[in-house]
Amino acid sequence: MSDTSPEPTRAPEHDHPETGAQAGTDQAVADATRDIAEVPAVEVITTAAVHLMSAAAVKVGLADDPESQTDLDEARKLINALAGLITAGAPEISDMHARSLRDGLRSLQLAFREASTIPDELGKGPGEKWTGPVS
Repeated sequence: MSDTSPEPTRAPEHDHPETGAQAGTDQAVADATRDIAEVPAVEVITTAAVHLMSAAAVKVGLADDPESQTDLDEARKLINALAGLITAGAPEISDMHARSLRDGLRSLQLAFREASTIPDELGKGPGEKWTGPVS
């Protein structure tokens, strides 16, 4: 038997040692960053618009369970954000993409008007600040 005891193991010399989970998360973030760097701007813009459009459709009552999912206050916010994105993004994306997004936006604006028990004045509905009156 030896009289010397083994030296204690030392942590790596950096401020924040990574655990396996942290290293995995860091790698996932790096992979996602690389992936998003390869996506064209037109796809990012249209994907964001589709997410807003889908959420607004649910809140306007166009989903499977309108009684429990309709929330016109939330729908108004989503439609306003969508109208702003489409208006600002239209010059940056092709007319083909912008046209279909505008059509979807208009459909949501009309659905909102139909679902609302107290109609907004013409030109004061959700998104109409950017699109003009929808009727």
